[in-house]
Amino acid sequence: MQTRLLHTVTNINHFDMKRCMQVQQLDAVDREILNIIQWEFPLVARPFLAIGERLGISEEEVIARIRRLKDEQIIREIDAIFDTRRLKYKSALVAMSVEQSRIEHVAEAVNRHPGVSHNYERDDPNYNLWFTIAVPPYGNVKREVERFAALEGVRRYMILPTIKLYKIGVRLDMSDDDATDIKPLENNADTGTRSTAIATNVNFEPDEVDKMFIRELQKDIEVVSEPFSEPARRLGISVEDYLARAKYYESIGVMRRFAAILRHRNAGFIANGMIVWIVPEARIDEVGTLLASFPQVTHCYRRPTYPDWPYNLYSMVHARSREVCEGIAMEFAARVGISDYRILFSTREFKKERVRYFIEDS
Repeated sequence: MQTRLLHTVTNINHFDMKRCMQVQQLDAVDREILNIIQWEFPLVARPFLAIGERLGISEEEVIARIRRLKDEQIIREIDAIFDTRRLKYKSALVAMSVEQSRIEHVAEAVNRHPGVSHNYERDDPNYNLWFTIAVPPYGNVKREVERFAALEGVRRYMILPTIKLYKIGVRLDMSDDDATDIKPLENNADTGTRSTAIATNVNFEPDEVDKMFIRELQKDIEVVSEPFSEPARRLGISVEDYLARAKYYESIGVMRRFAAILRHRNAGFIANGMIVWIVPEARIDEVGTLLASFPQVTHCYRRPTYPDWPYNLYSMVHARSREVCEGIAMEFAARVGISDYRILFSTREFKKERVRYFIEDS
């Protein structure tokens, strides 16, 4: 089994080396476009024109570059990212211990679930399959996971729901080759939206019109001059009304942002490290808040513990190498004063996509 795993990692590293060479060929404009569309995608009728004006290039050039970056599989998709909790969905991270000879079979079965968005093999000797799952308000996470647990080869599992969210918001900084400058952001409450006045107390109850909008906003846009015209036409409304609804969802925190998602490895970030920490109860909010303040951290959550799994704080880091990720983790540990941690690196990506909401009603 060990030989097989090492062979898998070797194949991934060979693939990643070719991708890194491809990323190195991106010029400064490509990198700036990738940064903008990950975090500040303009919600206007002609977004690529707005990006071009910002960069001093034509709309046609922006469109051509983004089409090429999609063809090269650096950009995965450009669409809306919604807050699972605001839509009343229930979600959890799940860790499974799976016999190595059956892991591909189990992963394939897990992937068929529409609520599974991320599914990785990680280099932990006990829990080697890690995935996230979301179910509609009337669903039951435990019941769905128990179906997977009945598959041949599954030895045990942990359900790890979020107890407290400190940060969520992936942005791969394409302009920083090393991303090793470990300094906290001034605003450590960054949760992935451009709005600084999120109405956290809004009780959003989506009606059928909202569900139609949400389904449309989650569709990958066409890279054309007016990408919002077609989804607006499908809904029978104007582009202005379509964008106004999107901005409303963003203003109340239901939509975290409208943005591009990159394929991490293809973009040169080959080390996907989940750093799990053992933090004293009295310090967990302090440490979680501090970790969330570092730009290298894309996700930070408090989760429950198990008798064989004492880790209660999780932070995600994407880096260009394992060595960089390990250096970042060591610096984090020194900054927060916690030495009891581990890094679980992904060795295979079985699935990565966004949860598609309200598809049961479509």
